Amino acid sequence: MTQQTPVIDYRELISRLIKSEMSKRKIRYEDLSQSLAALGTKQSSANLRNKINRGIMGADLFIQLILVLNVKQIDRESILDIVSSLHD
Repeated sequence: MTQQTPVIDYRELISRLIKSEMSKRKIRYEDLSQSLAALGTKQSSANLRNKINRGIMGADLFIQLILVLNVKQIDRESILDIVSSLHD
C-alpha cells in the first residue's frame, strides 16, 4: 500500500507566507505599495491585497515583496508549518 502525499495549495502557501511577514512587521498594503513604488514597481494597495489574498503573482513581484518586507530568510520549517496548517 502506498502512502498518499498531501496535495499542497501553493497559492494559499504564498498568501499565508506574505501575510505572516506583513503581520510580523505591522505593514499594511498601502505601505507595501509605497515601498514597491520606491523600487519602480507600481502596484495599488487594492491590487496588492487581491494578489496576496489569492496567492497569485509573478516571481518578480514575490521577490520584490520579500525584499521590501526585509525578509532575511524563509526557512524550510516555516514553510512546512504553514503547509501543515493548511491540512488541519
